[in-house]
Amino acid sequence: MKNIYPKAMKAAILVEQGKPLIIDKIELPQELDVGQVLVKLYYSGICGSQLGEIGGVKGPDKFLPHLLGHEGSGSVVAVGLGVQHVKPGDVVVLHWRKGVGIEGCPPTYRWRGKKINAGWVTTFNEYAIVSENRVTPIPTDIDLKVGALFGCAVTTGFGVVENNAKVRIGESVVVFGAGGIGLNIVQAAALASAYPIIAIDLYDNKLGLAKKMGATHVINSRSGDVAQAVLNIVGRSGVDVFVDNTGQPQVIEMGYKICNPQGRITLVGVPRKDNNINIYSLPLHFGKVITGTHGGDGNPSRDIPRYLKLQQAGKLMLEKLVTKEFSLDHINDALDEMRCGSLSGRCVISF
Repeated sequence: MKNIYPKAMKAAILVEQGKPLIIDKIELPQELDVGQVLVKLYYSGICGSQLGEIGGVKGPDKFLPHLLGHEGSGSVVAVGLGVQHVKPGDVVVLHWRKGVGIEGCPPTYRWRGKKINAGWVTTFNEYAIVSENRVTPIPTDIDLKVGALFGCAVTTGFGVVENNAKVRIGESVVVFGAGGIGLNIVQAAALASAYPIIAIDLYDNKLGLAKKMGATHVINSRSGDVAQAVLNIVGRSGVDVFVDNTGQPQVIEMGYKICNPQGRITLVGVPRKDNNINIYSLPLHFGKVITGTHGGDGNPSRDIPRYLKLQQAGKLMLEKLVTKEFSLDHINDALDEMRCGSLSGRCVISF
């Protein structure tokens, strides 16, 4: 059926931090600006970043009310002037890191007669007006439920291993936090032939999935002295690569201590504002490295096609990552399940 340019759509709106999202109809502009692309969403992932936004991890949000979501899959309905890399009918991944193409102006939606803010990409909505550089075309035979994960979970997880930690064959890797991104870090570390690969989490259901994704060892962080348990596996010299997905200062500090003198600590999770870490910095002068990642520091236009080749060749296990689907009307239920830890893998919103 031919896509029709919509006048209104259903969206999940963040109106107040710490409160449930409001599901309501909002109005779309009826003309696209230069570099903008209108996409009909099929699936959206939910990332821990959205939990942080809703919870105010980075402090007060001056852009309220606004839309959310930064990974998804859909089809292009229309394009604005200057757009060259996608066309109507293309199947695309929506991502928050910049790819090729124009960075257009963020769209202006209307809700109850007032402006609704949105960034260069949002995915908790039936349609999205996004910048050309936030969409990447993909083959039409890709499962779009899995395809949505290439917007963040896959590209961030694989980018951490490739670009940030630069994992080498036979190096030990510890992944603290086995959510959607953590599981892809485990999977990418396995593809890089790291050993051992140790996944740590509070929840056994997530650790069970981590073993399927390539973890050679798992540790429940409630079980006792986690640092000692890791050293019992890797030896007294310490860990080569430690990745934190929790944003908890005590976890980051532990990872820093148990890494070897040339170890690399990569931070995916972000501590709450003013919740600082405390480390002894001298080892940084002699080879130890601690760094934060920005979505794996990759280029979606380059990386998504590469990773899709692995998926098409059967080398990835992304179907196992999608463990539950919700409708947009039940997105707050999905967020609640993520907060309490009952969900393993990645849940998706289907439209």
